[in-house]
Amino acid sequence: MRSGMEKINFLGLYTLILREQKRFTAVWTQTILAPIVTSILFLTVFSFVLANRKIQIEEFDYTFFIAPGILTMSVMQNSFANTSSSLLISKVQGNIVDTLLAPLRPIEIVIGYMIGGILRGCIVSLAVILVIFPALGLYPKYPFILLAFILVACAKLSLLGIVAGIFSQKFDHMQALVNFVVTPLSFLSGTFYSLSALPPILAQITSYNPVFFLIDGVRYGCLGYSESNPVNGFIWSVLICLTLIYLCTYWVSVGYKLKQ
Repeated sequence: MRSGMEKINFLGLYTLILREQKRFTAVWTQTILAPIVTSILFLTVFSFVLANRKIQIEEFDYTFFIAPGILTMSVMQNSFANTSSSLLISKVQGNIVDTLLAPLRPIEIVIGYMIGGILRGCIVSLAVILVIFPALGLYPKYPFILLAFILVACAKLSLLGIVAGIFSQKFDHMQALVNFVVTPLSFLSGTFYSLSALPPILAQITSYNPVFFLIDGVRYGCLGYSESNPVNGFIWSVLICLTLIYLCTYWVSVGYKLKQ
């Protein structure tokens, strides 16, 4: 066991990240192309259905308003899927031991998986921004703020994916978490509507949704408009990420549901 004072095993960490990157780039039609097509379908359906109604939220066309939310959803879903599927498949196939026996500390294993998820989320976000946003005539108002929120969204959902991958023992468990936790949090986070359209009590509940902070921050980076304080949302999101890193590192260190 290496002491905490030793240097990071950069070679081992890089190898783990490279393995995770090759996992999703090997099937890029599913992991990169599919999210782009899904985002286009979402925007196309809403644009056609609501074209004659000319709905606006504040000074923005409805399509402009939902585009950042759909971008964030694609980023989150792919970051979550990358880490959760990688861990669960390794557990089901019985080769998770290869990762646990590698000369990597628990924190390095967690960071390696997390960066793999971040890479997939960032590639998907870049593809959506380059392919879909110009077609809409939408160009980010604050690119660096947009990048910051995309990165923290990727990190948060990658870490949640690690939690789900460790906790789940079979694919039914994973699907239950997706159906009853991840999807409701994503859809009930102001992606397709403004908080001002909700009754006060529902608006208050939505404002505490951790996914809402991410979507609202990405929307601010794209449009310069937000329904909460982006700084507070970013700080809370970073704190959640740090908490999840601690939890995942502890679980890996004790082998929680990994060494069975």
